[in-house]
Amino acid sequence: MDEPLILDALDEKLMQAFAGRVVRKDLVKKLKVGFNVPVYVLEYLLGKYCSTTDEAEIRRGLELVKAAITERIVRGDESELIKARLQRSGSLKLIDLATATFDERVQGGKFWARLATCGLDKVHIEHETVYQYERLLTGGVWANIELVYDDSIGADGAIRPFVIQRLSPIQIASAHLPDFIAGRAAFTRDEWLDVLLRSMGYEPTHPDFTLRRKLLFLLRLAPMVEKNYNLIELGPRGTGKSYIYREISPYIILLSGGQGNVPDLFGWKNRKDKPGLVVKYDTVAFDEVAGSNFQREADKQMYKGYMEQGSFSRGDDKGTLSADAGIVFNGNLDGDVETTARISHLFAALPESVRNDMAFHDRWHAYLPGWEIPKMQPGYFTAHIGFISDYLAEIFHTELRRRNYTDKYDQFFSLGSHVEERDRKAIARTTSALLKLLHPDGQCSQAEMSEYLTFAIELRRRVKEQLKRMGGIEYAKVNLSFINKQTGEETFVPCRELGSIQLIPDGSLAPGDVFTVGFDSEQARYSLYRIQVSATPGGSRFNVIGASGKGIRESARMAYDYLKANARRVGLDRDIASYDINVQVISLMQGKDAADLGVAFYIALISAILGRRLGSGMVILGQMSLHGVLSRVEGLGDKLRIALDAGARRVMLPTENRRDFADLPAEVIDKLQMDFYSDPGQAAFKALAE
Repeated sequence: MDEPLILDALDEKLMQAFAGRVVRKDLVKKLKVGFNVPVYVLEYLLGKYCSTTDEAEIRRGLELVKAAITERIVRGDESELIKARLQRSGSLKLIDLATATFDERVQGGKFWARLATCGLDKVHIEHETVYQYERLLTGGVWANIELVYDDSIGADGAIRPFVIQRLSPIQIASAHLPDFIAGRAAFTRDEWLDVLLRSMGYEPTHPDFTLRRKLLFLLRLAPMVEKNYNLIELGPRGTGKSYIYREISPYIILLSGGQGNVPDLFGWKNRKDKPGLVVKYDTVAFDEVAGSNFQREADKQMYKGYMEQGSFSRGDDKGTLSADAGIVFNGNLDGDVETTARISHLFAALPESVRNDMAFHDRWHAYLPGWEIPKMQPGYFTAHIGFISDYLAEIFHTELRRRNYTDKYDQFFSLGSHVEERDRKAIARTTSALLKLLHPDGQCSQAEMSEYLTFAIELRRRVKEQLKRMGGIEYAKVNLSFINKQTGEETFVPCRELGSIQLIPDGSLAPGDVFTVGFDSEQARYSLYRIQVSATPGGSRFNVIGASGKGIRESARMAYDYLKANARRVGLDRDIASYDINVQVISLMQGKDAADLGVAFYIALISAILGRRLGSGMVILGQMSLHGVLSRVEGLGDKLRIALDAGARRVMLPTENRRDFADLPAEVIDKLQMDFYSDPGQAAFKALAE
C-alpha cells in the first residue's frame, strides 16, 4: 500500500459539502490499470467499499472491490463458459452492461435484454424492470445482475432459458440540482474549477495547469451539459483527448475506426429496434475520425443538417426526427501549428472527404486547440478527492442539459459587427456550457462573464479563421468582438496561434526577392508565393526551381522573354542574355501552381539584375502577356486578404482593378496602401523607386 493520502483543504470542503458523492481518484487509477471496465463502474464499487479515510478500511475495501470485479465481470470470450455455468448451477451473479429492446411481434409485446460483455442475447426481462430503469432502452445500464437458467421457457419457436431475476443499476440513487447548487455555494469559482478537474482525474495544483489550460480541459465536458454542442479538438497524440468520452459518463459513446456511419448515427430505415446513436446518447465522439464515414455526399449532407438543426430524416415514414446529442471530433495534428495556421489551415489533419468542406466546418461551435494541452505524465493525475463520475454524469444529463443559459451574457455585453448568426449561436452555447459547469445556478460576475465570453469567441474565431483560409472573402469577417453595454468599450479577441508568425518580414529584402499571391486552378485555392531571383554574368541560362508547376514556369518564362525584348524601354542598358538567371519559387501556403504571377516575376528579374531592393512589406499582383499586356487581377478580395494576413502593408496592382474597390471590405482598404500601374514598366519603376 502506498503512503496514506494527506487531505488538503479542498478535499475536506468537498467531503463535507458532498458526503457520499465523492471518491479517492488515486484508487480509481490503480484499479483501472488492472480491470477493463468504465471508470464510473469502478467508482461505484469504491464508493460502496472504500468510502472512508481509514487506511486499514481502504485496504480491506480494495480487496472486496477486486474480488467483486474478478468474480462478476466476465470477458467477452467467456460467453459460452457463462452459459455452461448457468446451466449447471441454475443461477449466476454478474456485473454487465445491460440493454433492452422491445419486440412488438410477440403477443402483447415483449422486452428482451442483452448483456454486452458476456455476450448473452435474448435474455428475458420483466416489463416492470424496464419501466423502472428506462435507461436500458437508451444506451444501457451497468448493473449488478442475477441470472437464472430455466429451459422450460420458450419464445419465437425456440428455447430461451436465460432470465434476469434481479437487476440493480450501478448508479447514484439520486442527483438533485438544488442540492448540487447548494453544495457549490461553499466554493469559490477557482476552487470549483479545481474540484471539476480533480473529478476528471487531473491534479490542478500541478504548475503546468494554468487557468487557461484548466479551461481547455474543462471544455471537453461542454457537450455533456449543452445540447447539440459540436466540438472539434485536434492536437498531438497522448494528450487524453478521448479519455473523458470513453470513461466518465454512460451517456457518451466514443466511436473509433470505421464506426459511426449514417445508419449507426441516425438509425436504420424501418427498424424500430435500431435507433440512432444521436437519439440514445448525449454525446457522440469520434476518435481518429475515419474518412470512410464521410465519403458519400448524401451522408455528409445528413451530418451537416443534423449539426446545424439538431434534426434529421431517415427517409422512412417517421418524417423528421429531433435529437440533442452533440458531435465531437478528436484527431491528431502534429508539427508546427503556428506555421500550419499561416500557410494552410488547421483542419488539414482531417480526412480528405471533409478536410476542405467549409459548410461542414462552419457547424463547429468551438475548436479546442489541442496543441496547448501537454502530453500526459504521472504528475498530472490527482491523488485527491473528486466527484463520483456517475453522480456528475447524472447531474449533467438529468439536470444541467435541461437548462438554457445562452442569453446570460446579454445582461452585460453585446456582440460586435463581425459576429454573424452562426457565430452568435456558437458563442452563446459555449458561454452557456461554461456557466452550467462553473456556475450551475446561472449567476456569475461581469468580470467572470467577460472571461468566459473571451474564451468562447476565441474558440469560434479559430473556426472562422480556417474558413477564411479556405473560402477567402466569403468568410472575411473574423475580427469577432464583444461590447460592454455600460461603457461602450469593444474588445476584439485574437487566436494565439495567429499572432507570432509574419510571413512577409519587416524591412527591405535582398534584390530579386518578391512576394506575390496566385491562384491554383487545380486546387481551387489562393496561395502566397515568394520569388527569389539571382542574376550572375554567364551564358544566358534560365532555370526555375522550387514550386515549378506548368503555370509558374510559363509565367516566369514569359516575363523573362518580355524583359529581354524590352530591356532598353525600361532603362536597362545591359544585355539580359549575358546573365545566368536562377529563379526559386517558394510556396508559403501549400500551393502547387499558379498562372498569374507574371508581373511579380518581371519585377523580381529587374530587381536582381539592377541590384535594387523593393520597398518594405510589398506584394506584387498581376499577370502579363508576352507583349506586356496586363490582365485584370481576379479574386482581388481574397488575394488582398491573404497579403494582409501575411504581413503586407503595400500592394501593387493593375489600374483596371480600381473598379473592384466597392466590393472590398473596409478594413482591407484601410490597412493596405494600394499602388496602381498601367504597364509593366511603370510597375517596376514604382516598386523599385525606394
